Amino acid sequence: MKTIEALAPDQASLSAASKLTKQSNWPRLEKNEQLALIWGECQGSGSNPYRVVVDTGDHGYKCTCPSRKFPCKHTLALMWIAATTPASFAAAGSTPEWVNDWLGRRRKTTSQAPAPGAGGKSIGEASRDEENDVVEDAASVERREAAQRKRAQDTRSAVSAALDELDQWISDQLRLGLAGFVDNSSDRCRRIAARLVDMKATALAGRIDEIPSRLMGLRSEERPDAAIRELGKLVLLAKAWRLTPDDAELKRLVSSSESREQVLANPDAMQIESSWEVLGEKIETRRDGLVSHSTWLLDLNSASPRFALLLDYFPASAGRRSNAFTPGDRFDARLVFYPARQPLRALMVDRKGDISSGEWPDFGFDIADPLAAHVAYQDMAPWLTDCPVMLPPGAILKDDRGDAWWQSADDPHGIALPIADTVSPTLLGLDLTATAALWSGSRLHLLAAQSGFGRLDLS
Repeated sequence: MKTIEALAPDQASLSAASKLTKQSNWPRLEKNEQLALIWGECQGSGSNPYRVVVDTGDHGYKCTCPSRKFPCKHTLALMWIAATTPASFAAAGSTPEWVNDWLGRRRKTTSQAPAPGAGGKSIGEASRDEENDVVEDAASVERREAAQRKRAQDTRSAVSAALDELDQWISDQLRLGLAGFVDNSSDRCRRIAARLVDMKATALAGRIDEIPSRLMGLRSEERPDAAIRELGKLVLLAKAWRLTPDDAELKRLVSSSESREQVLANPDAMQIESSWEVLGEKIETRRDGLVSHSTWLLDLNSASPRFALLLDYFPASAGRRSNAFTPGDRFDARLVFYPARQPLRALMVDRKGDISSGEWPDFGFDIADPLAAHVAYQDMAPWLTDCPVMLPPGAILKDDRGDAWWQSADDPHGIALPIADTVSPTLLGLDLTATAALWSGSRLHLLAAQSGFGRLDLS
């Protein structure tokens, strides 16, 4: 799946591909294991299906659709099916002619040229041919780079126009009143999100599409304030992008993310080799048909709480997948972080082995302000939503309405934070020496805690 995410030109293509992974969309799915080929026919809106072929060895591909995105959604969907349900492909008795034609052209373009002097040509003629090839190659590289610069400029212009429309849309919501926005947030957000996708602000569109679910998770009296926060973060993100449109973090949040290969090749990407513990996970089904799977890690060798996020996406139609990690797992590993003002998202590139369990380090908590780390995150990147925090000693209690709260042990009458999740009655009143959680600005999503009974899995 990570290979597919890396190949995808943008998040919108991944989302579109996820909708094409159903068997009913593919009247033909076949493979040739000896040639490392898979191919299929995907029924589109026309009378003739699109023909798609993929070389699973080097990820070469071909699709007959007219899309200008490479690879297209049909190619990504075919790869997705191969990764999640390989049994869907039947072993082919013979390779279709259109697959052989594509394979023949690939071989022709990748085969080596004859040695100098071969084929009846003199050494001088061969040298001139080589010089011409070099000139042609240089010209091809220049054309390709020019086309890339033009695409980048077109994307920047489109995203800039999209942010102008977003500003106007936010102004309209404020003018019409927050009560109306909260009541109709689903339709209103869906319309502007669709518009932003058309204008290449795909990541921002996905974020706006999730606003209604975030609001509906709160009490009705809290929703207007939460709506103000969400819209305010969008305004700040748009302003930051306009100031530095080439910033990697802002491009990731507004348009599209870097591939795995780009992150690993970035010399400025932060790398940390340490001992890590899996705190917990957060799995959410998005409105675009993808499932977001977040796995949160804690650096066990850091003097202050340091977190890492491993983020994965897969289509909801594929069903729940087996987890690569289990809460409480501990191991040594090297992580490479996506460049950001407050690096959180990371890639695991070298896992060296499991280590024994034990207590978390003594982080020296700020008892007076348990959310000091959240404030620091917001100062650096105010457009962030869920921020990881490590809370000092406290306990989980319930109020008269049945709502669960985390409450500080040293200030039982002052600091209390509402909890979004359902809390097991066995945890109520239990002394917690430290608690790892995500703070959204209004609710805690608990991950794990340490107590006199050892580690507690809360996610």
